[in-house]
Amino acid sequence: MAAGRAEEDPLLRLRRHLRQEVESSVWGETEADEATLVEKKEKPLPRLNIHSTFWILSSIAVTYYFEFFKAVKETFQADSWWFVLGSCLLLASLSVAFYCIIYLEWYCGIEDYDAQNPALIPITTAMFIAAALCFNVALWPLWSFLTPMVLFTQFMGVVMLVSLLG
Repeated sequence: MAAGRAEEDPLLRLRRHLRQEVESSVWGETEADEATLVEKKEKPLPRLNIHSTFWILSSIAVTYYFEFFKAVKETFQADSWWFVLGSCLLLASLSVAFYCIIYLEWYCGIEDYDAQNPALIPITTAMFIAAALCFNVALWPLWSFLTPMVLFTQFMGVVMLVSLLG
């Protein structure tokens, strides 16, 4: 009961308010900044915008004009060890990502999983970069210097397509 009365004490409320003002002035925050942050939190950005549309359409164009799936099939059938290694690394990277998203976030309800398991995101990122390098080496004979641009365009198209879903 005493704690409930202390919370309603006007002097404590004034003290708390002054402390918040001092902290906000020290950190350079103003009421306008706080209002802007509240507006940003209330109104999310649309999922389909010019940026995501550009990457999705670019990915479709690259797939069509470079005959992407045919080239990947031929590289896989040629027993390219670089392609197989890249595929394994990509599969491992996606497995860790799905573990974080589906199991930890959706099933367990842990939204800040990188705070509890700080090694997951750097390991996943390193595996994905290694997979990208392996794919570049495997597909270099087909497209030479265009290979990194083709693969990056495909990557961005997939990322933007997935962002539309979730």
